[in-house]
Amino acid sequence: MKLSTESSNKIKFALIVGTVFLTVLTIFSFFVGRYPLTLSGIISGDSRQWQVFVTLRASRGIVGCIGGFVLGVAGFVFQTVFRNPLASPDIIGVSSGASAGAAFGILFLSGSMAVTASAFAGALGSVVLALMLASLTAGQDGRGIVLAGIAVHSLAQTALIFLKLLADPEKQLASIEYWIMGSLNGISLYSIKGNVILCILCVSALFLLYRQIMMLSLHDDEGRMLGVHTQHLRLLILLIATLATSGIISMTGLISFISLLAPHGARLIIKNNRLSTMFLSGIIGGCLLTLGDILARSVASTELPVSIFTSLVGAPFLIYLCVRRNRES
Repeated sequence: MKLSTESSNKIKFALIVGTVFLTVLTIFSFFVGRYPLTLSGIISGDSRQWQVFVTLRASRGIVGCIGGFVLGVAGFVFQTVFRNPLASPDIIGVSSGASAGAAFGILFLSGSMAVTASAFAGALGSVVLALMLASLTAGQDGRGIVLAGIAVHSLAQTALIFLKLLADPEKQLASIEYWIMGSLNGISLYSIKGNVILCILCVSALFLLYRQIMMLSLHDDEGRMLGVHTQHLRLLILLIATLATSGIISMTGLISFISLLAPHGARLIIKNNRLSTMFLSGIIGGCLLTLGDILARSVASTELPVSIFTSLVGAPFLIYLCVRRNRES
């Protein structure tokens, strides 16, 4: 009982510290950028500072916090459902579909909202296609979904290459490449409402389906013995998780490694794979994306892509996971 109490206290402490740290990072991000903002200026109603805060800084802080949380939770869900520590939403073509959709929007549509909508449609279309193909296979334990995702990823990459060939090298091609690198620059508070609401609803649904997610971490035969339709449930949960992920990356572009890093960080701290781990995965994801965005707009004279900083942490960690898994096998 004493060990159980100590473990419970440790989990509560980790969640509280993580939440406080994420809150502090988000508030701090409001004041980082080329145009200096002050708390006194915002409170006093200075028109210029208030305009910058509302139109630029607030949206970036919100998307950094919520977006990272969504990516962290989605990573936890994918790793648990596929029982693979290297799994992420990219495994069924989310990122490649979003890239192709964004490239299409940059070439043939006008305005940032149109590009965001096109990226979202591309991501969602890729996921739906992958799940439809998977439903036609007899693969078990999600292997059919993985193979379908690889096929859809290849199709989306082919479409992206074709669209790049059509792009103007001086303008459109550069915009496509910048979008693919990922950035929170240009996000407007007035254009994120629908995506943020969608992400909150999807993540709430995932937390409500936590028990079902953990059932999918068992072998399919064990799930069937418990009366669970594993194939249908897996498709539903993956669709919800990828829908939330699509809502984020359609706004930010491709953000590398957060879905991979955050769940592992949570498990290292809490030492289990429970609901609290899922929540802490989201908190760590929010911290990673917010911190990456702060560094992206502060370490150089020009703003850098966020994925540069997430990759600097993620790539070595991925190598560590591969080496560790090879030693354990």
